Amino acid sequence: MTKPKVLISDKMDPNATRIFQERGCDVDVITGETPEELIARIGQYDGLAIRSSTKVTKAVLDAATNLKVVGRAGIGVDNVDIPAASAQGVVVMNTPFGNSITTAEHAIALMFALARQLPEANAQTQAGLWPKNGFMGVEVTGKTLGLIGAGNIGSIVASRALGLRMKVVAFDPFLTPERAIEMGVEKADLDTLLAKADFITLHTPLTDQTRNILSAENLAKTKKGVRIVNCARGGLIDEAALKAGLDSGHIAGAALDVFQTEPAKDSPLFGTPGFICTPHLGASTTEAQVNVALQVAEQMADFLVNGGVTNALNMPSLSAEEAPKLKPYMALAEKLGSLVGQLTRDSVPRISIHTEGAATELNGKPITAAVLAGFMRVQSATVNMVNAPFLAKDRGLEVREVKTEREGDYHTLIRVSVKTEAGERSVAGTLFNNVEPRLVEMFGIKVEAELTGHMMYIVNEDAPGFIGRIGTLLGESGINIGTFNLGRRNAGGEAVLLLSVDSAVPADVLEKAQRLPGVKTVKALSF
Repeated sequence: MTKPKVLISDKMDPNATRIFQERGCDVDVITGETPEELIARIGQYDGLAIRSSTKVTKAVLDAATNLKVVGRAGIGVDNVDIPAASAQGVVVMNTPFGNSITTAEHAIALMFALARQLPEANAQTQAGLWPKNGFMGVEVTGKTLGLIGAGNIGSIVASRALGLRMKVVAFDPFLTPERAIEMGVEKADLDTLLAKADFITLHTPLTDQTRNILSAENLAKTKKGVRIVNCARGGLIDEAALKAGLDSGHIAGAALDVFQTEPAKDSPLFGTPGFICTPHLGASTTEAQVNVALQVAEQMADFLVNGGVTNALNMPSLSAEEAPKLKPYMALAEKLGSLVGQLTRDSVPRISIHTEGAATELNGKPITAAVLAGFMRVQSATVNMVNAPFLAKDRGLEVREVKTEREGDYHTLIRVSVKTEAGERSVAGTLFNNVEPRLVEMFGIKVEAELTGHMMYIVNEDAPGFIGRIGTLLGESGINIGTFNLGRRNAGGEAVLLLSVDSAVPADVLEKAQRLPGVKTVKALSF
């Protein structure tokens, strides 16, 4: 049997080569090639192990006629065209937890650097100035750390901060009260955190929900003299507003390891008093580099030799026998999870996945993972069916699985319920012809709909003329309606309308729809 062949195209710990070889793979280590050289070479390999330098573009993937897996030693996969890889049937893996401690420690180091103005003091001392009276720092003991994002890295930062006798206030939509107690932190909304925190650190991915989470408006809500640290992702902070806050003195200091544009060779923040920065060093320790290299080699070798799938970004963990039957169920489960995630604003301490009828005969773990991936992907684009259960556990989200073998109104059914501050809310779906996912119930209202593309969700009072009004509004806004899907509790009561539309609905149109008579809720959805 021919051994799988792997190319390591970026500098990586040598032990990665050893692991590949020990597990039955042939390995070539060829780094520093141009894109054209990589394209000419890649066709002979089954696996490609990379860090951040190699760009796995569509052109590379088109030339990679034998490629089965791309493994990124690290968490970020911005240098991989994942849709193109998926279209080619290439699995993309990363190692999302190999550098967590290193990144958390870097955030703590930057916090200390801000508190004691270490870079400036060092520079002036080495210049022969001996500025002993020129720097008056602050203690971190007894101060409040505001944690934006309380996942894997955030929880480590919280633990270290508590060890420094700091108070920790955390904002994270997935953080449950029980998990907050376990971590020893105070769960708070963002405004409360901004008002209380002496130091703020960010540990959240960059999504539509988190982009510019520290906007000019939110920075203005912070305590005067706040110090801000970002080792997560560029784009979480409005850099122009951050500079304005530093210049005005409202913000005492800021430390960035990441920038909106990288490499950041020319930033308005450079030279600003109170500002320090590092060139994306969050994962740059010897231990972290070894960890991610070993992990990516183990994951890729396991996949190429044994078919095992770990930390894949575009493939669920499935055996060859289960895949054909489970595939439509997972599509349904992910859509139901996404629907609940997009419509739920409150903190969710518990999610329940209830299968009925034929669905109970299948392996429930992939179905649960698909629900969680859809639910949590609203907050993080990197969530997938493999890492979603781990992330849910890490955030203290209670996951319940219930099976009812008897059939109800449908031959097979999946129901997803979440516990919120407003009470239990659930959606349910089935498969038409055993392959086509359909929504059949939404928050207790019977409604049949295909969850696909761009949609509008509207809750309104059931009254004559409403459909005409919403149709007119969308028509005047140049938005074409694909399908109307209606449901109501009773005549004249609360009604639900799900519209599929040909394009995303702009915010101003949503606002106009919200102002229509009888409308209670309007939300844009995407599947």
